[in-house]
Amino acid sequence: MPPKAAKPSLFARLSKLVEGRGSRSSVGRSQGVDEAANTGSRLRPPHDSSTPSTIPLPLANPTTLNAQGSASQTSMQPSTNSHQQIESLRPTASATYLASMTPIDQEPVPQSLIHSTATASGSNVTTSDDPQARLPPSHTPQTSSLAAPLPISLLEGAHDFQMRDFINNVSVFNEVGMQQNALETQRTRLGTLPKHPAMSTKRAEYLPNSRQPDVDKLCERESSSTDLVLCIHGPAGIGKSTLAGHLTDEFRGSGRLAASIFLGVIPVEMSEPETIVKMIGHEIGCIHPRAIPKIVEAMDQCHGTSLEAHLQGYIVEPLRSLGHPQPLIVIMDALDEWRNHETFLKALAALNSKSSVVKFFLTGRLNPCTYHSPDVDKVSIYTYALGPISKEVIKAYFHKYLAKVRWVDGRKASSADVEKLTELSGGLPVWASTVIGLLSHPFSKSPPHEILAEIVGSRRQVGGSDGLGELYRNALMRLFPTSDAQECFRQHMGATITLQESLTIADFSTLSGVPSHLIPEIQFSLSTLQIRSPPPGSERMVHPATTLHHLSLLEYLQASTTEASFAISTFYSHSVIGLTCLKHLSTLKPSSFDGNSCLRALQRYVVKHWPHHAFTGTPRSSEQWSQSEHCSALQMMSDTHKQWAALFLRGFMPDEVESMLEDAREDDSMVLTLRKLACRLGKAGGEHWGFQVACLEVAVRIDGGDAEAWSDLGRCYDTRGDQTGNLRMHKEAVVAFRQALDLRPDPHPSRGNSFNNVARALWSCYQQNGDLNILDEAISCSRMAVTLSPTPHPDRARYLGDLANALTNLYHHDGDLTTLAEVISLLREVLALHPAPHPLHPWSLDRLASALNDLYRRNGDIKALDEAVLLHRKALALCPPSNTDRPVSLSNLAQVLLTLYRRNEDLDTLNEVISLQHEALGLHPTPHPDRSISLNNLAESLLWLYRHDKDIGTLDECISLGREALALRPSPHPLRYTTLDILTDAHLSQFEQNRAVEVLDEAISLAREWPVLCQPGHRHRAYYLKFLVRLLKKRREFTGDGRDCGEIEDWEAELGE
Repeated sequence: MPPKAAKPSLFARLSKLVEGRGSRSSVGRSQGVDEAANTGSRLRPPHDSSTPSTIPLPLANPTTLNAQGSASQTSMQPSTNSHQQIESLRPTASATYLASMTPIDQEPVPQSLIHSTATASGSNVTTSDDPQARLPPSHTPQTSSLAAPLPISLLEGAHDFQMRDFINNVSVFNEVGMQQNALETQRTRLGTLPKHPAMSTKRAEYLPNSRQPDVDKLCERESSSTDLVLCIHGPAGIGKSTLAGHLTDEFRGSGRLAASIFLGVIPVEMSEPETIVKMIGHEIGCIHPRAIPKIVEAMDQCHGTSLEAHLQGYIVEPLRSLGHPQPLIVIMDALDEWRNHETFLKALAALNSKSSVVKFFLTGRLNPCTYHSPDVDKVSIYTYALGPISKEVIKAYFHKYLAKVRWVDGRKASSADVEKLTELSGGLPVWASTVIGLLSHPFSKSPPHEILAEIVGSRRQVGGSDGLGELYRNALMRLFPTSDAQECFRQHMGATITLQESLTIADFSTLSGVPSHLIPEIQFSLSTLQIRSPPPGSERMVHPATTLHHLSLLEYLQASTTEASFAISTFYSHSVIGLTCLKHLSTLKPSSFDGNSCLRALQRYVVKHWPHHAFTGTPRSSEQWSQSEHCSALQMMSDTHKQWAALFLRGFMPDEVESMLEDAREDDSMVLTLRKLACRLGKAGGEHWGFQVACLEVAVRIDGGDAEAWSDLGRCYDTRGDQTGNLRMHKEAVVAFRQALDLRPDPHPSRGNSFNNVARALWSCYQQNGDLNILDEAISCSRMAVTLSPTPHPDRARYLGDLANALTNLYHHDGDLTTLAEVISLLREVLALHPAPHPLHPWSLDRLASALNDLYRRNGDIKALDEAVLLHRKALALCPPSNTDRPVSLSNLAQVLLTLYRRNEDLDTLNEVISLQHEALGLHPTPHPDRSISLNNLAESLLWLYRHDKDIGTLDECISLGREALALRPSPHPLRYTTLDILTDAHLSQFEQNRAVEVLDEAISLAREWPVLCQPGHRHRAYYLKFLVRLLKKRREFTGDGRDCGEIEDWEAELGE
C-alpha cells in the first residue's frame, strides 16, 4: 500500500487555489503568497496611504522589587507604498557630532543603503527613521493580496468547479483569516512595547575610510572570537557615536543588525534595565518580523522576572528563532550616559554562552574592565580603546566644510589656518565640527574670518587639560555676549539640563521662568552647538538638553572650574522648577483631581515630577526645608495631597488607585501618604525606583524626625544597591539608617532593628569595596543588635545570622580559629531558634554545616566533617524536588561528601557525590546562572572517579563537561582558572593513556592561560606555574624538541628554582 501523501501546506493550497484565474495575475499572486509565507505580511488589499552553596539570609522587612517593563500604547502607523519604503536610516545609534553642526545638503540616499538585504529567511529588511515604520503594519500588506478585487470573469474556470473544492477552499480561507488575525494581534502587542525615542532626521556624516583600521580590527575580532561583548571606549568627542552609526549601517547592510539603541536620549522614566531590554525587543521585531512571535511570548512569560530572564526572552530566543548562521548584533551607544549600565553589564554574564546567537557592540567613555566588580568580570568582554582620528581625515574634513562657509570679502581660510586647526583639534571630531558650526552661524555679529583668527590664535590644543572647554567658552561668549544674554542662557540651559520630558515653549516658559519670546532665540543660538536636531514636527518644543547636546558640553557647563558667566548649578535649577511645580500644583482646581478629567501636558508634568525636582533641588535638612519656599508651597496643598497621590499613582499603576484611596485615612499626613506611595511603587518593580526614592526623600525633608520614613528610605537605597551592585546606593542606605538609629535612643523597642539595618548596609559596602574598617563597624553594630534582642525576641535569630555572616567574612580574611568558633556557636543558636518545621530550618542546617566544613579544612577535625555531612543530609531531606532550594542543598552535600571521599577513598561515597551532582546539574539547565558551577563540580568528581577505575568513558565525560563549563566562564571570569585546572589535569590523564602528542599540546594550551588569569600576587600562581613547567618538560622529554626550553627557564626563574 503506498504511503499516504502528506497534506499540502496552507500556502501551497492557497497557491493552487489561485491557479487558472488569469495568466496576467496568476504569477504575481502566487509569488505574493510565497513572499507572505516568508515575511509574515498580512494578506490585505494594497492601498496608497503611508552564589551557589549559600542561601541568602532573609531581609529585615524586605521590600520586594519585581522589575517589570512599562508598555506604552502606540497606534500602528500605516506604511508607505513599496517605493516609499526605502527611507533614510534612523540615526539612533549613529547620530554624531562630526559635521553635525554643519548645514548638510539633502542628497540622494546612497545606493549601498537603498538595496533591500535578504535575511536568512528570505525576508527583506527596510529602514526608516522610526523603527515602528519598519514593521509591516497589520492593515498594510507588503505583497499582492488574494482578497483584492480580481479583474476576471465570474465564470472563469467554472468547468472545473466541484462542491468539495468550494468547501475546501472556504476552509483554506478560514485558516488564512485565523493566521491573519494572529499576526495582527502579535503586531499590535509588539506596538505596546517601549519604543526608542524619535531622533533627529539630521544625519551626521561618517567620512569615508576615516575609521577603516578600527572597523577592520573590530570586525576581525567579532568574526574570530566568542566574545559576547565588544566594548569601544574612549574620551568624550573622540568619535564613538560616529563609529557606532557606521557599524550600524554595515551590519544592517549585511542583514546582521538586531537592534541599535542610543542611550543618551532615553528619558528617565524609560531608563530602567528591563525597559531598555524591552525596547531592544521592539527594535528586533521591527527589523526582523519573523521574531515577533517569540517577543510576544516573552511579554507573557517575563513579567516580574529577573533581568537575565528578560535578556533571554526578549533578545536571545527571538534571535535564535531566526536561525541566522551568524550572530546578530545589538549596538548600544553612549553606555556610560545610562545610569543603569553597570547593572545591565552584570546581567549579560548569563548570555556568555550565547555569542553564537547575539553579540553586543557597546560604546562609552569608560572601560568596563576598570570597574573592579567581580560580577562585571564574569562577562565575556573584549575592550577596544578608540584613539583620535588621523590628521589626514581631520584636514580633509576642514577642507571640505571650510569651502562651504560664507566668507566675507573673500577672506577665506588659508592652508596655514587648516594646518593650525588640525593641530588644535587633537583628533577630536567634536572640536572640528564645533568650529565649523561657529563659522557657519548665519547671524553671527562677527564675520567668519574674525572668528577663525580668534580660534587659530589659541595656544591650547585639545589634547591639553582644557582645550575643548576653551572652545566652548569662546563659542558661548560669541553667542551670548552680554550679561543679560548670559543670564537668560544660564536660566534656559539649567532648566533643560534638569528637564525630564519635552514641553511646549509656553509650558517650558511657565515652568522655568524664561520669557517665551526669548526661548526661540536662545534655541537658535544653541543650535550651533547641537549634535542632534529636534525630532521632526517638534521644532516648537523644548527638549531635555541630553537629547540635543554632546555630553562634553553639558559637563563643561556643570564643572566647578567653569567661569560664572556660563556655570550651571543643577541643584539651583531643580530648586526653581520644583518650586514652580509646587505652586502650580496648589492652584489646581478640585475638578482636576477627578479621575475622569484630562490634565494638560504641564499639569501632567507637575503631578509626575515635582517630587524629583523638590528632592534634587533642596537639602535634606528638615530645618532648612522648613525655612524654604518649597515648604510653604507644599503646605498650601495640605488638603489635597491624597487627591494628588491618586493622580500620581494613576500615571504608573492605574489599577492600584482605588485600593490606595480605600487604604487612605482621613488623618493621613503628607509624609504617610508619600511613604504609602513609595511602598506601592516598590512592589510594582524596579522601573519606578526613581519615583519611589523621590517620594521618600521628600518625606524625610518634611519630617526629619520620622524614624520610619528614614528606615523606608534606607531600605529603598539598600535594595537598589543589592539589585545593581552600586556602592553609592549602599552608602546612602547607611546614612539613612544612621538617621533612623539616632531617632531611636535606648530603650526604644526598635533600636536593635536600627542597629541591624546599619550593620547590613555596612556589610554590603564591605562586599563592594573590601574595606576591613567597614566590616569591623558592621560587626560592632551587629553585636549591639544581638545584645538589644535577648531571647525570646522575635528577630534574634535574624540578627544572629547577620552577625555570623559578617564574622565569616572576617574569618576568611584572617583565618582566626577563634572567629570561626564564634561563628559556629552563633549558628548553633540560630538552628535552635529555627526548629522543624520552621521554614528556615533547612537554611539553618546548611549554614551550620558549611561552617563545620570550614573547621575541618582548617584543623582536620573529622568530627566536624561528620557532623557537616549529617546536617547537610537533613537539610536535603527537607527540600523535595519541587523546592527551589534543592539544587543548593544537593551541591552542598555533594561537596562535603567529596571532601570526605578525599579522606577515606570510599568508592560508594564518590558514587553518591556523582549522583547528587548529576541531579543538581539537571536542575540547572541552560541558561541558569549556576550551571557552570554544577558542570565544574561534576567534572571534578568524574576526574576523581577516573583516577579510581581508569574508565576512558568517564574521562571523556569529564572533558566534555569541563569544556562546557569553560565556555560559560570566558576570560577574565574569576573562576575560569579552576575549570582550566580540571580540564588540564583531564587532558594530561588522557595523554598518559593514549600517548597522543596533540592531547598534551591541548593541555599546555589550556595551562598557558593560568599566568594571565593568576597575576603576580595571586595565591595560586606558584602552584599553577609549577604545573605548567611540569607539562612543558613532559612534552620536551616525549618529543625531544627543545622549543620549550626558554619558556621553562623563564617560569623557573620566577619560581626561584
